[in-house]
Amino acid sequence: MRCGAAPLGPPQKDVPGDGGTRGRGSGAAPLTPLPAPVLQVMLLGDSGVGKTCFLLQFKDGAFLSGTFIATVGIDFRNKVVAVDGVKVKLQIWDTAGQERFRSVTHAYYRDAQALLLLYDITSKMSFDNIRAWLTEIHEYAQKDVVIMLLGNKADVSSERMVRTEDGASLAREYGVPFMETSAKTGMNVELAFLAIARELKQRAVQLPDEPRFQIHDYIEAQQKRSGCCAFI
Repeated sequence: MRCGAAPLGPPQKDVPGDGGTRGRGSGAAPLTPLPAPVLQVMLLGDSGVGKTCFLLQFKDGAFLSGTFIATVGIDFRNKVVAVDGVKVKLQIWDTAGQERFRSVTHAYYRDAQALLLLYDITSKMSFDNIRAWLTEIHEYAQKDVVIMLLGNKADVSSERMVRTEDGASLAREYGVPFMETSAKTGMNVELAFLAIARELKQRAVQLPDEPRFQIHDYIEAQQKRSGCCAFI
């Protein structure tokens, strides 16, 4: 007999109501739970705005201090989160902000379901370049991709070069949610990821006659609950 081959005998029938498990008595193995759905998220923005630190703060609750090392090409991390009691895996792609890596980044746009677009509140140039990033997004990404604008490094308010009102105004112009965040303190980092995870999950299960999930309202409600100083 081949190794692992089952002995010959009469075919077994599925027991009604047992979910397809074979009739092996009370010791039948339970069905394997379905894997968590995977949602692909990309972090975009100029080099140095804090994308990698933002990702690591969310993934590990840690902040990388010290010498800045730019991401080369593409890197990614996975994290499973719970949305309304349902586990969802976020596959988060950290992209290089330098111009020479843009062609690499473009290749991943089509697969992304959500984009977190970051600028540095202490860098006016990184904010001014947001329009160029949005132009690329509209050219290469899916038409229904979820976009969120984030003003990072809000903990360094003494060096602020971009007003909160300017970020909020730009977000309203493009019809996307907006928050200021801090990869160092963790302010609004988790909220940003959970908000887009909830938006994508709701899109997947929403019935035609159900009211649409309002990501702006969700963010505002969560901020009021936490008492945090964030903006949309």
